[in-house]
Amino acid sequence: MSASDLVVPSEPPIEAESVRLPRRGFTIDRRKALMAAALCWTGFAVVAILVVSGRTGAFDSFGLLANRRQADLSFAGSQLMLEMVRDMTALGGVLLRNLFAVAAVVALLFLKLRREAVLFAMTIEGGWVANSMLKGLVGRERPQIVPHLMEAGGESFPSGHSFNSAVVFIAMALAFAAMSQRHSVRYTLIGSAMVLSAMIAWSRVMLGVHFPSDVAAGWLGGAGWAFLAAALLYKPARAAADSEAVQAIAPSPALRDQGAPKSG
Repeated sequence: MSASDLVVPSEPPIEAESVRLPRRGFTIDRRKALMAAALCWTGFAVVAILVVSGRTGAFDSFGLLANRRQADLSFAGSQLMLEMVRDMTALGGVLLRNLFAVAAVVALLFLKLRREAVLFAMTIEGGWVANSMLKGLVGRERPQIVPHLMEAGGESFPSGHSFNSAVVFIAMALAFAAMSQRHSVRYTLIGSAMVLSAMIAWSRVMLGVHFPSDVAAGWLGGAGWAFLAAALLYKPARAAADSEAVQAIAPSPALRDQGAPKSG
């Protein structure tokens, strides 16, 4: 057997496939976004009135005690379940939540969806301000009915975890939903974000650091702000996306082609 018999013939190279990035995203129906925002903020107002008037005691106690053993008020589930709850609440923590937000902005700019990237960033900033103002208005202390299963400080109403998680994940879903014209795709993305943020919200109750009314109001307020911002901040975001500063970071395909050297 010669050396040439041991040489495996090379396969033809695989041709690279071109990926077409969207020039502009499809707009979200602002009328539907306003309707969703109105529904969420109405729910928030109802919960807030009930909390201020002291009518949520039975509901809050039931929610906090539902996952605890009656003997010593310890967590009723297994250690694995407790770790899963802590992992879920970590998704709405400051570190991971902001990492997801930054990654989403970078991805949107890479996809040339400058308008969606700017709108997403404006929504998050506005949501942080809105949540801080609401916390200062009520000033509710955290529950002491059951032992806390993690450290938590600050005012209890509304839940910042719930509010900001709803803002980030729902606004992110709205931004990436603009890549598709199909309503089924959009509704799936937005619905998944709403379920995920609701799970993060309820994990705060399971850990004993928030009343159920805190997370209900926080989630409704955060979702309401995400939908409201999608409708009201659309035009300012579009104007900012076309500014020179954003164009320098992620130039539009037309400007990029103009600046590219022409081949002879």
